[in-house]
Amino acid sequence: MTPLDIINKYYGQLPELRNVLMTHSMQVRDRALRIVDAHPEWEVDRNFVAEAAMLHDIGIIFCNAPRIYCEGTHHYIEHGYLGAELLRQEGFSRHADVAERHTGTGLTLDEVLQNGWPIPAMDYSPRSLEEEIICYADKFYSKTHLGEELPLQKVRQSIWKYGADSVARFDKWHDKFEQNA
Repeated sequence: MTPLDIINKYYGQLPELRNVLMTHSMQVRDRALRIVDAHPEWEVDRNFVAEAAMLHDIGIIFCNAPRIYCEGTHHYIEHGYLGAELLRQEGFSRHADVAERHTGTGLTLDEVLQNGWPIPAMDYSPRSLEEEIICYADKFYSKTHLGEELPLQKVRQSIWKYGADSVARFDKWHDKFEQNA
């Protein structure tokens, strides 16, 4: 099964939501691949990055976000772990890790507990270079303004809701990933 097969399986009967997911995911994929291609010395799994970027938001279908055609019952912050559960059921455990760990710049256990977010209490920090690249690339594209790329200052502003540590992680990634990209 391919990422597109999974998307079609769950989103095939939801054309507006499928369009949002596909457009956003392709933008994230393309930016992530530009980073990968600019840094061949990292020996990143390019195929995995392309697939995982397409599936990182698969869990939005379970959330209540009418502006982007999501009619589920869960809070939007839950889409990462819900998407990870779906991907693990489909046999995509490595891709599931990306879905689970891409919110903000990753969420630490302390952040989850301090904020009382309605997600299982655990660490959701990216653990591989591939996960970091996708998480970083994701921040530049909104699902409510499809086709647009957010300027760096707006990205940094949007990350502030997760705290200063998240912004610091993003800035570190920006310095690392945008060299030669």
